[in-house]
Amino acid sequence: MITIYTDGAAKGNPGPGGYGTVMIYKQHRKELSEGFRLTTNNRMELMAVIKGLEELKVEGLPVQIYSDSKYVVDAVEKGWIWSWQKKGFKDKKNVDLWKRYIPLHIKFKPKFVWVKGHAGNIENERCDTLAVMAAMTAGPKPDIGYETNRG
Repeated sequence: MITIYTDGAAKGNPGPGGYGTVMIYKQHRKELSEGFRLTTNNRMELMAVIKGLEELKVEGLPVQIYSDSKYVVDAVEKGWIWSWQKKGFKDKKNVDLWKRYIPLHIKFKPKFVWVKGHAGNIENERCDTLAVMAAMTAGPKPDIGYETNRG
């Protein structure tokens, strides 16, 4: 099984933001993070998931994603994204990211587990640290989807 931990952060909402992702497979471990000058927490939570899935090289292995974002976990596990998609994402935010996520979901079929944030889960805490550091050092890189569509 491939295990992916994710977290997003925004200093201000919107404000400078970043994501952190920790990927674990057997003895292998990879950490990802990136910051953006203006974004939202929910966008970074979803971006962390997307970036983790985009790094996967092999299909067919079970993928489990741990996230402290009810927004992301519930949207996927409760199937909301499919009704949003069916309705053309009318009145939904982060459409660019959901459209980017859906093919990854179809390809890898990840299962999501919600974890309470800041509750001592070592890998979730590491993702939080990565996301906050990325947000603090975001620099001039734009979150094109946010800045173009404002959400």
